[in-house]
Amino acid sequence: MPLGAALLALAMALAPSLGHAVEPDEVLPDKALESRARVISEGLRCLVCQNQSIDDSNAPLARDLRILVRERLKAGDSDEAVRDFIVARYGEFVLLKPPFTITTVLLWWGPFLILLAGGGAIVAGVLRRRRLDAPKPLTDEEKARLAASLDGD
Repeated sequence: MPLGAALLALAMALAPSLGHAVEPDEVLPDKALESRARVISEGLRCLVCQNQSIDDSNAPLARDLRILVRERLKAGDSDEAVRDFIVARYGEFVLLKPPFTITTVLLWWGPFLILLAGGGAIVAGVLRRRRLDAPKPLTDEEKARLAASLDGD
């Protein structure tokens, strides 16, 4: 019995269709339109969850967006027109993969810049510490005192 339960759990975890939050009443009868709706929905961010697509989210706003996508597709809009309509309403934040534009350059390059700045700060700190910890040469007075103390032994 434990093996059967483990296999069932594994099958459920690996089945991609089980992870979607699309309700049966949302599904379009036209399989081609439904497939297009799923592709579009997977690229749109749930504005409530913010780390899930609207296709995976159970939030009421995600459901509203899924329905809106399907309504636009039934009205004859192209995939790009549907995305543009949603972006016009909610901004580029709604896209899970925002385009590379001047307004999103920090979003795309920010992590690398932060990593680079952190690495530079570490290198600068190590170099400064080495410079401060380096032994200074003895002055003539110190050399004379050292020689005197060594000769005195």
